[in-house]
Amino acid sequence: MSVGDRDPELNARLSAGLDEVNFPATGTTAADQRQLSVKVLDDEGEIVGGLAGWTWGGLLGIEMFWVREQSRAEGWGSRILHAAEEEARRRGCDRAAVSSFTFQAPGFYQRHGYRETGRTLGIPGGHQDVHMFKELS
Repeated sequence: MSVGDRDPELNARLSAGLDEVNFPATGTTAADQRQLSVKVLDDEGEIVGGLAGWTWGGLLGIEMFWVREQSRAEGWGSRILHAAEEEARRRGCDRAAVSSFTFQAPGFYQRHGYRETGRTLGIPGGHQDVHMFKELS
């Protein structure tokens, strides 16, 4: 047994092993999995914000979403989220899932139609991870 930092070889094998279980259980294939990103640059080529996620079996999963502080009042968050949801619909998705720490943006997602489905306790600083879901149809 070995214990240490991130192990790319182990991660690849774990992912492949999980695929062997997940695809038959969900009726999906590797072809159903795709990465999704939305990126906004300003006139100087600097990142205003963006979103990284995936689509799989009709589900949009949002992994990371950030908009720089000085651009948050300009509506970029809503536009980026809308673009990701539209691309997910184009790919055949009818639902979306995301989690957001209580000090991040659960209210933002709720204002965009996401509803809370649960929480993970024990986030450092006394915070929680809020899990949310939205039907895209």
